[in-house]
Amino acid sequence: MSRVQLALRVADLDAAIDFYSRLFAAPPAKRRPGYANFAITEPPLKLVLLEGRPGEPTRLDHLGVEVPTREEVTTATGRLTGEGLATRVEEGTTCCYAVQDKVWVTGPGGEPWEVYTVTADARPDLEGETRAELSAVRGDGTCCGSGSTSATAACC
Repeated sequence: MSRVQLALRVADLDAAIDFYSRLFAAPPAKRRPGYANFAITEPPLKLVLLEGRPGEPTRLDHLGVEVPTREEVTTATGRLTGEGLATRVEEGTTCCYAVQDKVWVTGPGGEPWEVYTVTADARPDLEGETRAELSAVRGDGTCCGSGSTSATAACC
């Protein structure tokens, strides 16, 4: 099953987790320092929350399509390239507490999109931890990016 991913950068991660847990009637599927994600079945959605700076309004970080297999990422890469879009491929990249294969493209407004698959979990020992000093991500987008100069993006 494929699903759309929406990644939001939020100032108050705990408040956002509380809100989205109530909105979707589901707890986070993954909770790590500076990071949480929800794997919603209906509607099919991967909601990613990345900890931003205190006091800043929530903003779009990036968009994505999660697919089940590496082969689907490869197929998407070929299709996107064939459509004349500039692509950037990442294989076996580790960010946002997951190992992923992906391809990035940038929309006309500078919005970064990824088509990706998760091939393994990373740092399951940090599940449920919330101390920012444990995070290699800390919501600052340094774990990876879309490759676009007009937008920085963390991946999930």
